[in-house]
Amino acid sequence: MDKGFFRGEQVRLRALEPQDVEVLYEMENDPSLWDISNFTVPYSHSVLQEYIAQSQSDIFADKQLRLMMVRVEDGEVVGAIDLTDFSAMHRRGEVGIAVRAPYRGQGYAYEALQLFIDYTFRFLRLKQLNVHVAVDNATSLALFEHCGFERCGLLKQWWRVEGEYKDVVILQKLRD
Repeated sequence: MDKGFFRGEQVRLRALEPQDVEVLYEMENDPSLWDISNFTVPYSHSVLQEYIAQSQSDIFADKQLRLMMVRVEDGEVVGAIDLTDFSAMHRRGEVGIAVRAPYRGQGYAYEALQLFIDYTFRFLRLKQLNVHVAVDNATSLALFEHCGFERCGLLKQWWRVEGEYKDVVILQKLRD
């Protein structure tokens, strides 16, 4: 049974809400996620409140989209999935996904990514999605490849993490 673009068996996707400030604060200030976000400074509550307030949840206005990943059984926020570097002209964007530590390895990222792909391809009519993943992030590489993303490039010494440079794999998924 088709539950729509935003609801799966385990997780549903929804727009940002003011009450998400605490979860965003936790996630954005978690140094273990900084190497996937390209941000290396902490965010304040007020900056995150303003971000939520300014977001129109309209990819064409904001040029990005963040959806919260919410566990169906109890409404707990397990993570977030983003579309950034959106180009309406070229019908593409870059995917980012982060799952809070206690919820990793339980299938939430896979289901959320499947819902997100379906929404961006069938509703937004994007032609392609891409993602950058550090070569040593086997879990993320496996997730994206399992969802049909293909490796299409390697950026040498692309991300600087804790004083070391990491190579980054570019993966891409084209709409059929």
